Amino acid sequence: MAGHSKFKNIMHRKGAQDKKRSALFSKLSREVTVAAKMGLPDPDANARLRAAINAAKAQSVPKDVIQRAIDKASGNDGENYEEIRYEGYGPGGTSIIVEALTDNRNRTATNIRTAFSKNGGNLGTSGSVSHGFDRLGLIAYPASAGDADSVFEAALDAGADDVESTEDGHEIWTSVENLHPTAKALEAKLGEAEGVKLAWKPTIKSEITDVATAQTLFKLIDVLDDDDDVQTVWGNYEIPDAIMEQLG
Repeated sequence: MAGHSKFKNIMHRKGAQDKKRSALFSKLSREVTVAAKMGLPDPDANARLRAAINAAKAQSVPKDVIQRAIDKASGNDGENYEEIRYEGYGPGGTSIIVEALTDNRNRTATNIRTAFSKNGGNLGTSGSVSHGFDRLGLIAYPASAGDADSVFEAALDAGADDVESTEDGHEIWTSVENLHPTAKALEAKLGEAEGVKLAWKPTIKSEITDVATAQTLFKLIDVLDDDDDVQTVWGNYEIPDAIMEQLG
């Protein structure tokens, strides 16, 4: 279930990922392969690949699995993944953005449309909800990286635009152009980040005020997240602590 931090209310991550580690490894490996195909297979010369490798390491993906994913990019295995963004409406008037990597556009579109329709939402057209989000860079650090003041100071010195710190960790926001330079500068001060990626940050939040709607929303997000082709699910929902506590 989503945590209490601002960011974890925006980007849902299931607490039961241990049970689905194989699926998670597959998604992270796919991103490594795509990143390696789009540039050089050298993380020092390919910022997206470096971010993908760091994300995989943060989830304890073995080194040999990461290396196979990089090697796969130069092979001729017939797998050509396409990046696709889907936009739709979830329960309670929420806006949802789904980012996918797929080798079969029709399969993925059908699965995502079905997920929305069976869980209180409906799939929209391209641009139907993304106008309510800013496209930004996001660098995530655990709470152990430092206290809020020290991380804030380090982030601003590195070129970040904003920092949100909670007991769960630190979310450092940058412009798209400054994401990787800022991440590189921060690494020298705070060590490797838990995540470095392009993100969708809502400009207006949609507050969920009842438990039933929150349950339906999380069911939709879980179904989307369980799809092998889906990489990330973003939303503009905000759930008060009182509702989260009732969810358990």
